[in-house]
Amino acid sequence: MPTLYTTEALSTGDGRNGEVRSLDGVLDELLAVPKEMGGPGGDKTNPEQLFAAGYAACFHNGLRVIAAEQGAQLGASTVRSKVGLLTRDAGGFTLAVTLTAHLPGLDQPTADQLVEATHEVCPYSNATRGNIEVTLRATVR
Repeated sequence: MPTLYTTEALSTGDGRNGEVRSLDGVLDELLAVPKEMGGPGGDKTNPEQLFAAGYAACFHNGLRVIAAEQGAQLGASTVRSKVGLLTRDAGGFTLAVTLTAHLPGLDQPTADQLVEATHEVCPYSNATRGNIEVTLRATVR
């Protein structure tokens, strides 16, 4: 497969209480363990927020491409990505994701079909398929 784009990021410091930055300097974020996990929280981000943002943006872009290909008019659409960090029974951790696409102006069957079709082509969906639970939702109102 031809590579369309490659990027790199570097984590420094203390992992979840450190810093991440892209090697081109565009992304540069301080990290903190969320209060819910016993950390300081505050105005710093965490890996789950970064993953949620990336998945939402990628899925939303894919949704707009699929809709255009199928002749569906998307107005002010949004995609919300809710990412949960879960403990596994066998030890370790995993993620669970709920993607909610808001597609005002479409009928529910069309919105559902577009979200399902997008899930088949989105790189994040393909990377996580079979590895984590991903719940899809489409709303039209």
